[in-house]
Amino acid sequence: MNPKVAVVEDNPDNRMLVQALLDDLYEISEYETGVEAVEGLPDNIPEVILLDISLPVMDGTEVLKWLRTQDALKAIPVIALTAHAMAGDREKYLSLGFNDYVTKPILDEDILIAAIERCLNRVG
Repeated sequence: MNPKVAVVEDNPDNRMLVQALLDDLYEISEYETGVEAVEGLPDNIPEVILLDISLPVMDGTEVLKWLRTQDALKAIPVIALTAHAMAGDREKYLSLGFNDYVTKPILDEDILIAAIERCLNRVG
């Protein structure tokens, strides 16, 4: 059985791309908003969460803060999936508690897969 990866992303094209890249390797669950993720994740606990930063209503950093307060979810690795790619952004998001950081648009699926595999502790 493939590891479960939750994708929290408001852009349907990005969700479709992630699904296409990861479908053969992981069981994917999708959430369009941070609010949907907060409602759905406790009942469908993934092994890794890909979390967009720029979400409407409840952004990725707020979702991360909420996740870290939930006993069943706080240890799950969360990868920031973001178009924020300025100098210092990676460090900023890692310091906020994200486990890894992948920039969008995703041009190289190997970078995304490597980040997921690091979080699953399956590669060195």
